[in-house]
Amino acid sequence: MTQFNRFGIMGMGAWGTALAIAIHRAGSEVRIWGRRPDIASTLSGGQGNEVYLPDIAIPALQADTDVSILGDVDAVLAVVPAQHMRDTLAAVASTLPPGIPVLLCAKGIERQSLKLMTHVLRETLPDAIPAVLSGPSFAHDVAQGLPTAITLASSDEDLGHALIHAIGQPAFRPYWTSDLIGAEIGGAVKNVLAIACGIVEGMELGRSAHAALLSRGFAEMRRLALVLGAQETTLSGLSGLGDLVLTCSSSQSRNMSFGIELGRGRSAAHILAERMTVTEGAATAPAITALAEANGVEMPICNSITAILAGDVTVQQAIASLLERPFKGEN
Repeated sequence: MTQFNRFGIMGMGAWGTALAIAIHRAGSEVRIWGRRPDIASTLSGGQGNEVYLPDIAIPALQADTDVSILGDVDAVLAVVPAQHMRDTLAAVASTLPPGIPVLLCAKGIERQSLKLMTHVLRETLPDAIPAVLSGPSFAHDVAQGLPTAITLASSDEDLGHALIHAIGQPAFRPYWTSDLIGAEIGGAVKNVLAIACGIVEGMELGRSAHAALLSRGFAEMRRLALVLGAQETTLSGLSGLGDLVLTCSSSQSRNMSFGIELGRGRSAAHILAERMTVTEGAATAPAITALAEANGVEMPICNSITAILAGDVTVQQAIASLLERPFKGEN
């Protein structure tokens, strides 16, 4: 079995830092690269990440803004927002060793090209080995060592299990699948649906409405994923249904909290302007809508979120439109 002893992390946000902590706990060496010298300094000095993970005790970790810190790692985790993934991968292309496994941790679709992150990786680092890390996981939970289970997708089963062996531990449990497309689509679509569920919460439409939206949203996720070649079992697993349930059920989710504010009458522009972290669903919604249309897939909930964010309809108009849809069979 291939040995992975030294991991690189691309990104100093909450999720990148949390994954670095988890891998450090598993006994592997971790090196973190990012753009912010202030966070690099505090991570290296053992003062933690007060910007993105305040009040979380973090051991001293190797962190730097110099990309050369990733020069001799065995595998790298790309933990940056989906809309910045292409530029970030291009920035490290000449530094990473050829044939290195890259675990893609962004949950989104590139808005301009409508491509999944594995496709973006193939275009920017064609020699890299793609893998996807996704599933129901909040950064604070993982950073604190609370029990978490996720999906690790890799077309090479031996490689997947080697990576799991290197980063897995009792409270951080990766499960292998060969289905990269399913893992990616589940992670991307659930963020858009979490905005919708947040709107339901913010408007106080009740738990029955929340359950209905969650169920019908899962049907939309399933339809798109299967058309794109995903496996049914992946969608019903951690990176599909599991991540959907978590993200659509807690205001700790940036996407759901964004939707809650929309449901309370605030504008998308004002909410996003106040945030220092990325709300992936807001950027991904138009890409999901366009990708679904290109593949002939009906996704009325996701379409409604796209229309709300574009200012084409109000929240009230979007809800009325969904409730007035013709009765039909469940599928």
